[in-house]
Amino acid sequence: MALDNLKGRVAWVFEDEDFDVDQIVGVKNIKIKDPVELGKLAMSAEDPEFAAKVRPGDLLIGNHNFGYGHPHYPPMIGMRQLGIGGVIAESFSPGYWRGEIAMGFPQVACPGVLAAVNRWDEIEIDWASSTFHNHTTGVSLPIEPLSDGDRLMLEAGGLVGYLHARDKEETVG
Repeated sequence: MALDNLKGRVAWVFEDEDFDVDQIVGVKNIKIKDPVELGKLAMSAEDPEFAAKVRPGDLLIGNHNFGYGHPHYPPMIGMRQLGIGGVIAESFSPGYWRGEIAMGFPQVACPGVLAAVNRWDEIEIDWASSTFHNHTTGVSLPIEPLSDGDRLMLEAGGLVGYLHARDKEETVG
C-alpha cells in the first residue's frame, strides 16, 4: 500500500526552533482529553480564528527540532480534530516524531522548508518522488525519506494497525 500524497494549505508556520507543541493548546490545558475541546483551543492564543480558518488536509510547518520538550499528545489530537493532515519541519525532536508516527500522523523532515513557505500557500508532499512542492510559488525541495518501519506504520494508520497487519501476515504465512 502506498501513502497518499499530503496536499493542503499551510495552516501555520512555527518559526521558533525547539518548539514545544504544548504551546499549541497552552500548558494549562495539557490534561484535557476531549478532542473537540482541544481543537477549539488549538492556536487560539496566537489566532483566535484559527479553528474556523483551517480546512481538512491543511498542514503545519515547523523549524528545527519541532516537538521539543515532553511529547504530550493532546496538542496534536486537537490539530487532528481540526483536520490537519501532518507536519513538515526542518527537523523533529525524536520523542515527538516517534509518538506522532505511532499515532499515524504524518511527519516529514524537509530541510529548507521554513524559507520556502508562507501561511496559506498550497503545498504537497509527493511520497513517491520524495519531494515537497509549493504550488503557490513553484518551489520544490527534497524530503528526507521515511524509514521502512515509519512508512509501514503510517500506511497502517499507526502502531496498532501496523501490529494487527503484522500479526495477520504471520498467521497467513
